Amino acid sequence: MGLSNDRRKRADWAGASHEILRLWSVPLLICLLMLLAETGGDALREVLRYAREPVAHGEFWRLLSGHLVHLGWAHFLMNAIALLLIWALVGERLSIRRWLLALLLIIVVIDAGFWFIDRQLVWYVGLSGVLHGVLLAGLLAGWSEHKTESLLLAALLAMKLVYEQIVGPLPGSESTAGGAVVVNAHLYGAIGGLLSGFLLRVRAAR
Repeated sequence: MGLSNDRRKRADWAGASHEILRLWSVPLLICLLMLLAETGGDALREVLRYAREPVAHGEFWRLLSGHLVHLGWAHFLMNAIALLLIWALVGERLSIRRWLLALLLIIVVIDAGFWFIDRQLVWYVGLSGVLHGVLLAGLLAGWSEHKTESLLLAALLAMKLVYEQIVGPLPGSESTAGGAVVVNAHLYGAIGGLLSGFLLRVRAAR
């Protein structure tokens, strides 16, 4: 009897651990990559950041790695904490595979915005644009089950984006990050999140 209970507890613990790992594997991997990038300091940041001229000369990895490097430790911590909080809200609404697809599309939209619209942008670092897209994609994914919560958060996000486009970065955001905030990255990320969330809902419906 006791042995059976012990086995059941171990099985329950293993199942719970597997579920936690499944749910948090994506944000923890992103945080780990950001941490490794930050430990490289200015030298690695120079190699990994999005920079228009090097990309034009074939350094295409910057289109991805630029979102994983930061201005400094304060900027890194701000984005890492924001990612974990957003994931706690919407992380369970999509599978790992669909999250990876959403992240890829969000990054593609941000980079396209930088390349084709913000031609004057010399370089960029940070995850904030991706964070806006992740939040919006997750809100759309769980719209049917969490309408009130999703509508409220989407409205707050829209107000933030409008404020940034009209007025500029939120007060205190630049001092906290340790440098200039590229607000268009937030807009492009939100567009990418909207697009990915819509496409995933259409695919799920089919």
